[in-house]
Amino acid sequence: MYKALAAVVAVLALAFAVAACGGGDESADDLLASIEEKGVLTVSTDPAYPPQSELNKDSGEYEGFDIDVATEIADRLGVDIAWEAPAWETIISGSWNGRWDISVGSMTITPERAEVLHFTPPYYFTPASYAVHEDNTTITDVSGLNGKKIGACGGCTYDLYLQDKLNIAEDESGTPVKIETTIADPEIKTYDTDSTAIQDLALGDGRRLDAVVSALPTLEAAIEAGSPIKVIPPDLYYEPLSVAVDKSSQLDPTSLVERISEIIEEMHDDGTMIELSEEWYGTDLTVAPRKVTG
Repeated sequence: MYKALAAVVAVLALAFAVAACGGGDESADDLLASIEEKGVLTVSTDPAYPPQSELNKDSGEYEGFDIDVATEIADRLGVDIAWEAPAWETIISGSWNGRWDISVGSMTITPERAEVLHFTPPYYFTPASYAVHEDNTTITDVSGLNGKKIGACGGCTYDLYLQDKLNIAEDESGTPVKIETTIADPEIKTYDTDSTAIQDLALGDGRRLDAVVSALPTLEAAIEAGSPIKVIPPDLYYEPLSVAVDKSSQLDPTSLVERISEIIEEMHDDGTMIELSEEWYGTDLTVAPRKVTG
């Protein structure tokens, strides 16, 4: 009798263990569940792009609009946040191998990126603009850029725009819109970041570059920091910027993309996104002033 009872107990214990393992396996297959279980959301950022993201040398902390948006997402998920700062080309290539969970880095949705990344609805929109050295007096409109040496970050949308190869979609499933360049025969010089291109432009008018194409907030932040450059209006086009998640994640990212998309919409609806935009940019960039085609 005792042997039979012991056998029953053993079988029940095994059943409970299997059930527990089964539940663990189910959650382990889901990226959102894994993040919630760990209690940490790991986010990639590029700290070379103030006021979107930069490393405060005094505090040793990241700060900027993207940093605050990502932190708010983590808060609404009920988890802590951790940071990674890989190269931009690494982020947009996908195949993150679990090194970080999402990218909150002012990323534009393009057909090429959508092949390897999931995107949420845009959380804000930025004007793409160009700047020349403050001593320049000959470039007064975009036609003055024809045939000039123009700097841009390699592999980014500004590089594609100068090559007349830029397509932008409002969302992952939307029809891409071709952004026609109005600059003829530019001599394109690519850099690791926009900030490096701006540094070369600041060396002197035409010394290394005649102009730089970048996001207007990035150019304005450089000017505010003392860079001897100036922006020539009007803007070239607008970009919808989204949170990205790796499609090749070993854990199913579907529920994470859905939940973050919900959070983005909540932040738009409750005014949080506008508040953060006005704090970092001094204006509301959460709604496109006009179509991306400009």
